Amino acid sequence: MSLRMSLRMSLRMALPTFLARSQRCLAPFALAGAFAITMVTPARPVSAGTLSPSQDPLVRNMDPSVKPGDDFFRYACGTWLKQNPIPLAERGWSIGSLVREDGFHQMIEICESAAHSSAARGTNEQKVGDFWVAGMDSVAIARQGAAPLKPELARIAAIRTRADLLGVIARFQTLGIGPLYSLNVAQDDRNSSRMIIRLGQGGLSLPNRDYYLASDSGTVHIRSEYRKHVAAMFRLLGETPAASRASSAAVLRIETALAKRSRTLEELRDPYANYNKLSQPKLVALTPALDWGAQFQQMKLGAIDSVIVGQPEFLAQADSLVRAAPLTAWKSYLRWGLVDALASRLSNPFELESFRFNGTVMSGTKAQRPRWKRVLAAEENAIGELMGQVWVQKYCSPATKARYEQLTEDIFSAYRDRIRALPWMSEATKQHALLKLSKVDRKVGYPDHWRDYSALDLDRGSYASNQLRVNEWGFRHEAAKLGKPVDRTEWEMTPQTYNAYFDPSKVEIVLPAAAFMIPGVADSLLDDAILYSYAGASTIGHEITHGFDDEGRTQDENGNLNSWWSDRDSVEFTTRAKKLADQFDQFVVGDKHVRGMATLGENIADLGGIVLGYEAFKKTEQFKRGEKLNGLTPDQRYFLGYALAWTGQRRPEVLAQQIMSDVHAPEFLRVNGPLANIPEFYQAFGIKPGDLMWRADDVRVTIW
Repeated sequence: MSLRMSLRMSLRMALPTFLARSQRCLAPFALAGAFAITMVTPARPVSAGTLSPSQDPLVRNMDPSVKPGDDFFRYACGTWLKQNPIPLAERGWSIGSLVREDGFHQMIEICESAAHSSAARGTNEQKVGDFWVAGMDSVAIARQGAAPLKPELARIAAIRTRADLLGVIARFQTLGIGPLYSLNVAQDDRNSSRMIIRLGQGGLSLPNRDYYLASDSGTVHIRSEYRKHVAAMFRLLGETPAASRASSAAVLRIETALAKRSRTLEELRDPYANYNKLSQPKLVALTPALDWGAQFQQMKLGAIDSVIVGQPEFLAQADSLVRAAPLTAWKSYLRWGLVDALASRLSNPFELESFRFNGTVMSGTKAQRPRWKRVLAAEENAIGELMGQVWVQKYCSPATKARYEQLTEDIFSAYRDRIRALPWMSEATKQHALLKLSKVDRKVGYPDHWRDYSALDLDRGSYASNQLRVNEWGFRHEAAKLGKPVDRTEWEMTPQTYNAYFDPSKVEIVLPAAAFMIPGVADSLLDDAILYSYAGASTIGHEITHGFDDEGRTQDENGNLNSWWSDRDSVEFTTRAKKLADQFDQFVVGDKHVRGMATLGENIADLGGIVLGYEAFKKTEQFKRGEKLNGLTPDQRYFLGYALAWTGQRRPEVLAQQIMSDVHAPEFLRVNGPLANIPEFYQAFGIKPGDLMWRADDVRVTIW
């Protein structure tokens, strides 16, 4: 997953350890297991018959009743899907979910140990233990009710002027609530050595603009339920039924007005269109009512000479609303934002209503996860790197990290060879591409330097209050980067996260240790075909390719927006990418078409990852010998191993939400979609004209 969108999220996320990727995982908390989950190994000789058929995940998962040329995903994963229905409390269930289950038990041991350690106040162990105890103390949480919100509710109630309103908006930005607009600190896209404030669209509680504006029956139903949900929360805060309905209507009016000037998922992927650097006077001219000087002072950001505005038309709309909407409506909007952000940290009525809408209406889940899992997920999001330091000591090693690094180098080497051999790219552009590839930093396994949490104060008094402290610490941590050199040691994911990313501004890939883990198979039994597809293609190759997808290619070897392509090569790339977007436009999930341009970057990365992993695999002894293992050729095992990485399923409600708001296509299309462009895949499974996945040579896409 590229971090162009996710890394530049609003600072309402104190520590973005669960960046939104469908790279293998369907649920947000996924870690390695102590015994069943084991690390993968890079290139090494393998022995035929190393995996017995009963041990072999490729054989176990297959459904031979499905023709591979008609639906390779079902052929590769069909038996697993039948044997692993989605649990009532889950939005989906996948191979990552199995990894996560073992990880839950590892992390609860870490939290329980910290809670019973009598660690000195201010130590990392004390913070891990106290966050856990406060979250698990359901009796205290029930007794407190909405009391943790009272100080902020009082600030809202005290609003008398537009200046008061902006003061609370600014404060809420520092508390991770993010009203009205998004604000974060990031590298300047045209000067990546400088950290700068980015302002842009935000302030919505539903996933994006389309939920407020689309007219299809499903979205209309969600809006109706959302209106009821907001009113229900106001009733829990003590409003009468009539007052709660009026407050809900006011929230919907403000959010709908913001949605009308918000850009689409596709429009947000244009790095040039979303880069508008404004001096302080020009920002004031664009939005005079927002009084940025006062807001920045309230946030304690210091002197700000310029900012990057992602969507100027949105900020103009926000400015207009601040002037036009009545203060009573704004008070409702702020109360809603506060309770919505913290509902899952409050007493049971708040948490249940939040789950009813977000879990059942939006995602189709029928039951909540048990409390201990919910608190673990919250703690991972809040202070996951503190937990990760212990996790690494228990479950990782320098030797494992070295193996990952070697596998990563194998994929980089394959990319260098591919670039040199590209028939459609000029020599000058190739040289620049090779230069950029050589500059990509590789962070593998776990950080060499950990974040300093010494300024974060946590206790056992209030779960919600701890969350607010974490959010404010996160804001201060990011704001402190202004005016300082870019910290290139920092990770935006924890090592126990089943995920990975490419950061286009830092020009780096980050590959947490847990990203490579396979449930139920010992490392010593895995063959290279699985390793180079499951890990090499779907993770390492995927992330490297993000540096050269339709967005990543716009930034040079220093992470700056810079047109380093020749005009001819740029046209050639765009033509090839458009063919891939057109392919995905044709896929239908439920009653919705996949959005080919919105998902283009991920689809390019998937296609590139498969090619790179395969090129690296061709250099292994297993490939060269060509012997079958459990009845499968090396090529067949490679492509089945790629499908293994995406084994899983999601609820229909979640798939609909994904199509509307996610830059990733559904998992089964991330198998069938790119593989239908790979000639070696056709040869491996005898795919021919008439098969549903068949594409003629002239419509297949080759980019990298």
